[in-house]
Amino acid sequence: MSKTTIVAEPGTHGIVVTREVDAPRDLVLRALTEPDLLAQWLGPRKYATVIDRYDVRAGGSYRYVQRDADGNEYGFHGVFHTGPTPDGMVQTFEFEGYPGHVSMDTLTLEERDGRTTIRTNSVFQSVEDRDGMIAAGMTDGMNEGYDRLDELLAGMLARA
Repeated sequence: MSKTTIVAEPGTHGIVVTREVDAPRDLVLRALTEPDLLAQWLGPRKYATVIDRYDVRAGGSYRYVQRDADGNEYGFHGVFHTGPTPDGMVQTFEFEGYPGHVSMDTLTLEERDGRTTIRTNSVFQSVEDRDGMIAAGMTDGMNEGYDRLDELLAGMLARA
């Protein structure tokens, strides 16, 4: 498994998340854009992810909920500003538990020798907004989610 790199420079509005996965870009794009695949890896294992809507196109919107074993729910939503391409996509992201603090996320996919580097540049409206998302557990959720993505992609490759 690869390691997720998360960089949040002090005093800036952004976070850059990088993860290399052992799968070609077209397969990674499917895992990022097909709701049934997305629900299998997004977020920590302790949550079940339910996709409410996922209209991946420029102007489309999405919403999903993560539920824990006690019935607690955590919602997330946003708008796609570009349609997905093999190079990536742009969308907004808002954690409903921290409303009004929206980030603009630019995701890029770069394939080299059958491996794909996923890079997300998230820009928040303020340093405080960015720090609030980090404090809400964003980095832990991303790390575990990407571990789950590695497992999903390995299974998809084995079936191919």
